[in-house]
Amino acid sequence: MSRRTKFSQAAVTVAVVALAAAGCGKSSTDSTSTDSTSSGSESGKYSGKGIGLAYDIGGKGDQSFNDAAYAGFEKAKTEFKIGGQDVEPQADESDADKVQRLETLAKAGYNPIIGVGYAYAPAVKEAAAKYPKITFGIIDDATIKADNVADMVFHEEQSSYLAGVAAAKATKKNHIGFIGGVDIPLIHKFEAGFDQGAKSVNPDIKIESQYLTQTAQEGGFSSPDKGENAANGQIEAGADVVYQAAGLSGQGVIKAAAAHKVWAIGVDSDQYAQAALAQYKDYILGSALKNVGGAVYDLAKSVVDGKPLKGEVRGDLKSGGVGFADSNPKYKALTDVVSAVDKAKADIIAGTVTVKTE
Repeated sequence: MSRRTKFSQAAVTVAVVALAAAGCGKSSTDSTSTDSTSSGSESGKYSGKGIGLAYDIGGKGDQSFNDAAYAGFEKAKTEFKIGGQDVEPQADESDADKVQRLETLAKAGYNPIIGVGYAYAPAVKEAAAKYPKITFGIIDDATIKADNVADMVFHEEQSSYLAGVAAAKATKKNHIGFIGGVDIPLIHKFEAGFDQGAKSVNPDIKIESQYLTQTAQEGGFSSPDKGENAANGQIEAGADVVYQAAGLSGQGVIKAAAAHKVWAIGVDSDQYAQAALAQYKDYILGSALKNVGGAVYDLAKSVVDGKPLKGEVRGDLKSGGVGFADSNPKYKALTDVVSAVDKAKADIIAGTVTVKTE
């Protein structure tokens, strides 16, 4: 049975955690309770060991997608007083490596266990079938549809539409850019929403578009140098606002924008607020948010409460699952930009505007 839920909206400070080699990949551990593999009970009593979190390409420290998941992981551990283990990916790993990672967490008694990213779909499907009493979650995939799996997905195109509106209102050259990490359907949604939003402001706006790689294995989500080079090219071609949906590679896009003193738009997390990007923050106009942390937190809460989420759990603008961050005071001072983004958000929520996904 599919469920829709409002992903929790709460800022979480990302703590510094020492990494130690454990199992398949690097992990940090803070475990409590027992090794039971129960999903809790009807009375709501939680008997698992804590949360298991397996990161996507780029790992913790990307200031974006994975760090958003980590924030939800930390918040859940703290509020529910449970343990947890988060595990880093390896370079050039196979689906079998991912399966081993998830099964290691399952055998240790962690519940729920969450794969951060669509690449975990085959592994989550296999591990969930072997451990039916454990709740699994996957971010950015809705294909598994098992009784003990929550498919946590988002309307990325909606937040990207807002990014497009902001870019088109902020540009002084009527020339903006989009940089996607990998040329895949998921990232096409970001581009489609961005383009539609920008053209709703100015149908004749010029939009540069580039994907860093064809496959994730080529480093499209994990190579800041690739992002920086692509952004330099777009800016030199005339773009003065660049939106990136590229994971860790997006840090290079933001660096290039700051060097050229033009706007960058962040993604997934509020990148203006990320400590590692502080030196560039004056040039981060805003960020298209995807509440990955809220999804992680909500799944953990459902398991602790003894009522595990399952099926498709989708976040949109109306539920707060996606949005647009306005932390930069320079953005707030651009009243025409703010007004246009607010109106676009209201129109999408009201159903007046339907955002394309391709």
